[in-house]
Amino acid sequence: MRNCFVRFLFVTLTASCFVVPAMGQGAFAEVKKPAIKSYVPLSVEDSLRKQFEDKKLLWPPQEMYIRSFKYDKQLEVWVKSNAKESFKLFKTYKVCMQSGTTGPKRMQGDYQVPEGFYHINEFRPNSNYHLALGLNYPNASDKILSDSLHPGFDIYIHGNCVSTGCIAINDKQIEEVYALATQAKNSGQDFIPVHVFPVKFNVKKSADYLAETLKIKPALTAFTLKLKDAFNHFEEKKQLPVIMVNKNGEYVVY
Repeated sequence: MRNCFVRFLFVTLTASCFVVPAMGQGAFAEVKKPAIKSYVPLSVEDSLRKQFEDKKLLWPPQEMYIRSFKYDKQLEVWVKSNAKESFKLFKTYKVCMQSGTTGPKRMQGDYQVPEGFYHINEFRPNSNYHLALGLNYPNASDKILSDSLHPGFDIYIHGNCVSTGCIAINDKQIEEVYALATQAKNSGQDFIPVHVFPVKFNVKKSADYLAETLKIKPALTAFTLKLKDAFNHFEEKKQLPVIMVNKNGEYVVY
């Protein structure tokens, strides 16, 4: 067996495994890194401060978590002010454009929005889509299960309401999300997790849609149940689960 290190904790699987950085790892790190620039108007930060105050949230956020729901066309931003407290919902944004259908992204050019567990790996202020936050697609699971030569690339949360596989919100909204991600990054959060789900599992209309879809695409069932496990864990605890990938590319959720 090989040991996988995550947040100062060793978790052992019976097969080779990879850690998906789903937790707020690196927050409150002692080593100071150069701050990244926000690239959004000061009025946006002023507005965010006021919104945090109105919701009795501490500014700036020390950790941030994003989850998106494809069918529901929602992007949620959750925050917390220290490692021990539970995440609290800051805001739900409407996804104004996305492409593809239920299921993970498996190859370049399929126009699919990925499903699974990712983190922000790029801040792109000079995006053609106003501002953009890159996702680490393909992740460890995708590299095993997707097309080995052409899995696809350049998946972002961005503005401009245009999508060929990305999660698009409007320009005002991406300014807020980008500013919040910048604050979390500068507070020491190395990995800002982004979980992308097919549906919001606790909404009946969405769950019914998924059930009908899985009747048509039963091969997606096992994959979708792993996503639901992670969703349920967070709904219950308001803390992120430990997520790993086994040698078959399957997610393992703790």
